[in-house]
Amino acid sequence: MTGFARMRQEVRVAPGVPLGKLELKLLSREEVNVLTTAPPVSISAAVAKAEEHVEQTGEKTAEPVMPSHDAGQDATDGLLINGSVNNAAASPFAQSGAFGNNRGGAKGLYTGGIGLILDNSALDAKAFSLTGQQAPKPGYSNLTGVLTFGGPLRIPHLLRNGVNVFVGYQWTRNRSDTTQPGLVPTLTERNGMIPGNIIPPSLISPQARSLLGVYPLPNFTGSSQYNYQVALVTPLHRDALQSRFNRRLDAKNELYGGFAFQSVRTDTPNLLGYFDTTDTLGMNAHANWSHRVSHEWLMDLGYEFSRFSSRVTPYFANRENVSGMAGIAGNNQAPINWGPPTITFASGIASLTDASPSANHNQTGVVSLSLLWNHHVHSITVGGDFRREQFNSLWQQNPRGTFTFTGAATGNDFGDFLLGIPDTTAIAFGNADKYFRESVYDGYFNDDWRVSSGFTLNAGVRWEYGAPMTERYNRLVNLGIAPDYSEASPVLASNPINSLTGQRWPNSLIRPDKTGVEPRIGIAWRPLSGTSLVVRAGYGVYYNTSVYQSITSQLAQQPPLSKSFSVQNSVADPLTLADGFNATPASITNTFAIDPNFRAGYAQNWQTSVQSELPGSLQIVATYLGIKGTRGLQEFLPNTVPIGALNPCARCLAGYVDLTSNGNSTRESGQVQLRRRLHNGFTATLEYTFSKSIDDVSSLGGQGVVAASSAAQNPTAANAPGAGQTPSASMAGSASIAQNWLDLSAERGLSTFDQRHLLTLQMQYTTGMGIGGGTLLNGWRGTLLKEWTVATLITAGSGLPLTPVYLAAVPGTGFTGTIRPEYTGAALYAAPPGLSLNPAAYTAPLPGQWGNAGRDSVTGPGQFSLNLSMGRTFRLKDRLNLDLRIDSTNALNHVTFTSWNTTINNAQFGLPVAANAMRSLQTVLRLRF
Repeated sequence: MTGFARMRQEVRVAPGVPLGKLELKLLSREEVNVLTTAPPVSISAAVAKAEEHVEQTGEKTAEPVMPSHDAGQDATDGLLINGSVNNAAASPFAQSGAFGNNRGGAKGLYTGGIGLILDNSALDAKAFSLTGQQAPKPGYSNLTGVLTFGGPLRIPHLLRNGVNVFVGYQWTRNRSDTTQPGLVPTLTERNGMIPGNIIPPSLISPQARSLLGVYPLPNFTGSSQYNYQVALVTPLHRDALQSRFNRRLDAKNELYGGFAFQSVRTDTPNLLGYFDTTDTLGMNAHANWSHRVSHEWLMDLGYEFSRFSSRVTPYFANRENVSGMAGIAGNNQAPINWGPPTITFASGIASLTDASPSANHNQTGVVSLSLLWNHHVHSITVGGDFRREQFNSLWQQNPRGTFTFTGAATGNDFGDFLLGIPDTTAIAFGNADKYFRESVYDGYFNDDWRVSSGFTLNAGVRWEYGAPMTERYNRLVNLGIAPDYSEASPVLASNPINSLTGQRWPNSLIRPDKTGVEPRIGIAWRPLSGTSLVVRAGYGVYYNTSVYQSITSQLAQQPPLSKSFSVQNSVADPLTLADGFNATPASITNTFAIDPNFRAGYAQNWQTSVQSELPGSLQIVATYLGIKGTRGLQEFLPNTVPIGALNPCARCLAGYVDLTSNGNSTRESGQVQLRRRLHNGFTATLEYTFSKSIDDVSSLGGQGVVAASSAAQNPTAANAPGAGQTPSASMAGSASIAQNWLDLSAERGLSTFDQRHLLTLQMQYTTGMGIGGGTLLNGWRGTLLKEWTVATLITAGSGLPLTPVYLAAVPGTGFTGTIRPEYTGAALYAAPPGLSLNPAAYTAPLPGQWGNAGRDSVTGPGQFSLNLSMGRTFRLKDRLNLDLRIDSTNALNHVTFTSWNTTINNAQFGLPVAANAMRSLQTVLRLRF
């Protein structure tokens, strides 16, 4: 090292032999001058010389020009006393000019890589069979190719110091297999022999006979829950490009940005033997200008443009008019919408369904400006963004229609089907092209104040406003509803006047909410100086400004712009398979309405954590997190009564979903994390979380609270979601809709994402680190055993809540799936052999009463996963490395079910719905330079 005399000393390494001391001799000034071949140059002089170069040439050198080393210095002289490498730093102890990233001359430093990710079915386990039947294992191979390249663009004699660029490309051709079970009609059932009844062939509906041709016959027997199983292979093709650039124009100005695109093509197979294709293409480009106004002020101005397009092509589109050939009238039978209607059975017979065709072209433009002021102990950021979004789509919500059979006519849902008597029908088509527009604004102020060496305060405020979406040609319809829900009248965006009240609405049909002020504060405090104890705390408010898209989509599929209704079979509206979509409901046929005073939801987040170091390279962190969601979405069916009850207001309008923003949610969690820092090649993190989440938010069970939790941990996110959720788009209804519209408080229960216990363990070990890890191994043993990294991730958690359902039509509507059963008091989890839930725990609701089973009152199956990874980097040459990694997902091949079937009048009640993927093995090879 410069300034010290050269030294040579043998170090004997053996058990019980001390290493001794290294005696360094500091040279005198005269001795240093003798060794130095060039006059000393100060750091300030080097910086001044670099700035002079910029002014004269307009080019920015990579680093200030530093003095050269004397000829007697080795490359190891660049190793600092503290053991780190001062790579190309402005210091007399810097590395030589050809070390690491400090490479002078005309040639630039380029990095890149070529990689392959390989997987083959021969190394993967067979998909789990829920029926217990052996299923064939399809053969497949997965391949992903990766190319990366980065460095400065230089063209001899034209461009000396060009733009620094990085380009990465991924080419993926994957296939995955699953084993899917189902229950299909048997040959005797198709001929009219159903349990408890025999339907003469002469009474079987010709429409039913025709639709049965789409169903396969059973391929095994002996089970009342399943009689059909098939192995499905899903192919996926993906091409993705990522690129970024940066160019320093001078000492005060820099340009940077990037461009990325991804194209995905996939075929989704169906249990019944056909598949739908989905093609997507997305691209994103952004450019930023960074300008240093002064040594305290920094400005950043940016623009981002993104575009996404997708196309879904159903199997039967332009191929076979299943509805038309079956003699079903009233639905959309344009060639693009050819195919069968959706047929749903309460008993668990596999639904007949196919995707709806769609073409979407969405784009977003964002302008952003931020100013950073570093002043003494303050770092103040001020800025804002404007985002203009377009959602252009060609699709229809339910063009082929839906028939639901619950057994209301004969006591057997398949018997009703054979007779052609559905319990409910639903349809929605027309006004196919839609052009939604939305503007989103935000502004923020934040101060990172270093109050003292042991206390930092981060405080600020953010304002966000997402304007309710509009349709370019004002083709939206809402319902103006009387305060007592006795009357309703359509309100069109083209003439937004509520005829019941005379009030004028905005053309979005939802009044704007500009009150999205979001204060935020956080502290970091070291209460005892000189110790490792650190206390952190924070509070913030986060609004959901992206709640309007799905809402507006439903407003665009309403009469009088569209044919849309959801009705129940009755004397007034007799329904059949032949003309179930030609029903003439006596009331308004709109199926969706939203409160015009709807407000975007928000979440309040508060968090406290305590961190401390422990002996043995350990660190412990205890965290408490609380979240309060307000203005969550609530959906209910006005003017509905339980099955068998008299309707107190028979003239009142029913048959539509009303959406309001009156829901609330809470989540509280405690987390303890124990981390072992990397020491002797081993590091690990053990984390346990205990939490409880409750809400009365009908749509998606309050999932927006989770999004808000993520936003709380990343307060710099430009669009942190709040407590609002996406409403149900299903015409047939779902358990997300409140059961009793007059008692919404009864919907309060566990959130669908409430996982009471969650334990994760992440471990990593690298061989050849530390004396005990074999760091001193050499020869063939060292070559073979050192530098391997083995990692594992183990996750174990309790089950998620599920809602029990009694599948029947809500009286006076065409909605099903919102009624809950009656709890009998029997032990729910004392299930008979072969089941995980006890069917005796529930029964049909008592006549004239709503079911008393609570929402999300069933606990789903526990979750477990163990993944392994092993890898190593082989150093082939100075700048040529080969990475090898082997990843195993579900390494133990452990069967983990996703959820239970909780529909009590379904043959599969108490059985698992699906199983997570079984063991797979993937090999990654990457050559880097």
